[in-house]
Amino acid sequence: MNKQSVQQEEELIYWVEDIKDKNGSSAAALYIIKDNQVVMEHYSGRHSHEENARHVQADSRFNVASARKSYLGLAAAYALYDRYIESLDDPITRYMTDLDSKLFKDTTIRHLLTHSHGLDVDEHGHCFREFRTGTSWAYRNIGVDIMTKLIANLYGKGFPQLLEERVFSKLGLEQTGWVTEKDENLVNIIGEVNEPPLSGLGTTNDGTEKNLFVSPCEFALWGLLHLQKGRIDGEQIVPAEVIERSTSIQNGRYADSSLPDNGFFWYVQGTPRMKSEIGDRVPRGSYQILGVTGPTLLIIPSLNVVVAKMYNKRYNYGGKDYLYFLREFSNKVSDLFSSGE
Repeated sequence: MNKQSVQQEEELIYWVEDIKDKNGSSAAALYIIKDNQVVMEHYSGRHSHEENARHVQADSRFNVASARKSYLGLAAAYALYDRYIESLDDPITRYMTDLDSKLFKDTTIRHLLTHSHGLDVDEHGHCFREFRTGTSWAYRNIGVDIMTKLIANLYGKGFPQLLEERVFSKLGLEQTGWVTEKDENLVNIIGEVNEPPLSGLGTTNDGTEKNLFVSPCEFALWGLLHLQKGRIDGEQIVPAEVIERSTSIQNGRYADSSLPDNGFFWYVQGTPRMKSEIGDRVPRGSYQILGVTGPTLLIIPSLNVVVAKMYNKRYNYGGKDYLYFLREFSNKVSDLFSSGE
């Protein structure tokens, strides 16, 4: 590695550590794969701010929060591949007849997977429409909840169970799963720095809760599976078509050109978008997903790079400028590996 690349690598680690400290995270990890080789493995901090908390290490498992949507997205791609869903443009009411036909009129599976459905839920749990389906973009969890129920209805099992059978068992994943019981390798979630940490545990492993814990290595392996279009160590574990569908742009065009493009919940880089979490220097065809506790999984196919970055603090650093810090991290990754080409 040349002098410039060494400096950029050091800057990348500094960036990760600086955000960790400013945001009040107790833990951080950075795991990067380039050309199918691990080129960076960095762990720091403890599982919480509590005295004698366990040091972060290779088997530490972080709650990945909304990054779990990439797993749900793959399950949705499987449902299309298996013909449980005939078309992305089918109305969701075709498959879930209990939904309000008037409220969900013209809402398709494509809209739900790309955050363009225009629906939200109020404080009383009542669903309402924010904007006409397909005309805009808003990050709302109701689409995730509906897709989670849909996969369970179609397969007769939760999407984590489907993925365990189709993917996890073949990859040999042992540090990836929806967790309901305490374990020493689980990293706590920091809500408020001066308050006791949160466990992040759930009551079920059916995918309806935000209790997916993953080690940095296996988070990166999940990214590598996508980068290599479902092929690991010479074995086609997931059909390439399934991966390609979930990681390519699937939304329609918006009148507001600053709105992000999405695959199946992944942010996907086409023309750089100002409201995307992917920086403008990151090559076209790259994709990324993020969780509220700070985990980020970035895949840059043109550079053959996978980046898994982990934190354990709820809400991202930067306040209203949080997108800048997310985008700039991906830009720095792109700069580092582009300079080595």
